Amino acid sequence: MKRTWTIIGVSDVPSSFKWYQSLFGQPETQPGHADFGQILDSDGTVLLCLHQWGVHEHPSLMSPERATPGNGLLLFFRVDDFDRALPRARALVTRLEEEPHANPHTGTEEFSLRDPDGYYVTISSLTSLELRGHEVNSPGHE
Repeated sequence: MKRTWTIIGVSDVPSSFKWYQSLFGQPETQPGHADFGQILDSDGTVLLCLHQWGVHEHPSLMSPERATPGNGLLLFFRVDDFDRALPRARALVTRLEEEPHANPHTGTEEFSLRDPDGYYVTISSLTSLELRGHEVNSPGHE
């Protein structure tokens, strides 16, 4: 099996680490280092890596001033606790970027928000709306 480790540049690793743990409903722990942390699933799978801007001289992580954080990137997470993820997300931001809606392409419910560094984060149900006992909205709504 092959897995991707998505690494994003952040301004404050411990703060972003806590934010993502809250979003995913995980117990609060500290990142492995002040400048790098891995958000892990309960089985140890890496969900997301957080890297301090400008540390270790990685060319694409030198500075957020060189490009808007998240330009060309959509963080899309499928979760098995969608109904609990929504109130957790609402507690983290003043407003959602997209309210919960049915995505006709995936057949799942999803919503979107911005993380503390401005990354666009979409949370999608792991289970289709039909399997969850909901009607799917019209195909024109994404």
